[in-house]
Amino acid sequence: MNARSIVLAVAWLVALLFVIGGVAADGLGGGLVMAGVAALLLGAGAAIAGQARWARIASRRVAAIVAAAGVVAVLAGGAMVGPTAPAASETGSTPAPTTASASRTPSGEEREAALAEAETAEARLAEAALAGALTDADAAAAVEGAGRTTALAALAAVEVKGRAPRTGYDRDLFGSGWVDTDRNGCDTRNDILARDLTDETFKPGTRDCVVLTGNLADPYSGHGIAFQRGQGTSDDVQIDHVVALSDAWQKGAQQLDVARRTAFANDPLNLLAVDGPLNMQKGDGDAATWLPPNRAYRCDYVARQVAVKVSYELWMTQAEKNAIATILSACPDQPLPGGVVAVLPEPAPAPAPAPAPKPAPAPAPAPAPAPAPAPAPYYKNCTAARDAGAAPVRLGDPGYGTHLDRDGDGIGCE
Repeated sequence: MNARSIVLAVAWLVALLFVIGGVAADGLGGGLVMAGVAALLLGAGAAIAGQARWARIASRRVAAIVAAAGVVAVLAGGAMVGPTAPAASETGSTPAPTTASASRTPSGEEREAALAEAETAEARLAEAALAGALTDADAAAAVEGAGRTTALAALAAVEVKGRAPRTGYDRDLFGSGWVDTDRNGCDTRNDILARDLTDETFKPGTRDCVVLTGNLADPYSGHGIAFQRGQGTSDDVQIDHVVALSDAWQKGAQQLDVARRTAFANDPLNLLAVDGPLNMQKGDGDAATWLPPNRAYRCDYVARQVAVKVSYELWMTQAEKNAIATILSACPDQPLPGGVVAVLPEPAPAPAPAPAPKPAPAPAPAPAPAPAPAPAPYYKNCTAARDAGAAPVRLGDPGYGTHLDRDGDGIGCE
């Protein structure tokens, strides 16, 4: 092999490595960009040198063509790897294909402030965990002590388990896009837009089904958004799954059948029209990792998540339960939305009071001491015994003594 062949082989190998690296980093678009860069460098070098026979480029004209092809490849690949919106499976939003255009009500400064607050939501949660979020024991105590019709008490009806793997998740497992589950002739996206927007207008000929324009009081940011259906504007307002589909998949929805999952994905209880960028920022986060920047809406937000998980028997992680209990502790009377009623475990019966101890019996009175026996009389002689009326004194009588019974017959002073 001559030197020119070796140089050609090395050049092709380097170009191939460029392409492989681009594909690994950014898919087909990345590979096309790297191939374009290689062609651009090769063509530019050959044009400067006048030729590159080792690469089969025999003139500056051919080199210019190679460089131009490289530029086209770079531009095409760059377009393919440009920013894209998240898939509908994570955001719960499906853009509507129309052609109108619109501008948003909030100013640029307001929008930037809302997005900046959203981007720091996770940091605020971490700070709250250090500064006063409830521990496992405190959360359990708060739930146990809550009124039985509140969202806080309803946490007792939600099982606590670890997050299951995301393996096998696909948006189509929850039904193919938005469907007309209530059979009113409109798909769920338009139903929610009509419910949550004000001053709506509808596309003619759709029997007031397809929403064209309206105003949204966005619960997540607290700002107003002017909605207008159209390419590049429909995504300003998206339909959020309050309990994200991927989160549900990892917390019990794998065990539901397709019909039940489709009902879950199209349940108005689990759907809100919200600010599109905030919905994308949320992704599939739960309450432990994402909360709406609008603090005034957080009690309603987590109460709705509890209601959805109660309704579909999904579970929570311990961190998620603690985060929700922390928020609801600040609004302990917050009810579950949508008329949802949680079946709570019966409270443990109060222990029966211990019987009162029987009174101890009164001690028996001590017996009166026996009177001391009278001292036995003593008679010095029989004269004394006769004077005392005791004579004769027999053996065993008080006062008997041998000095009185000289003959020893047992009778003294006889």
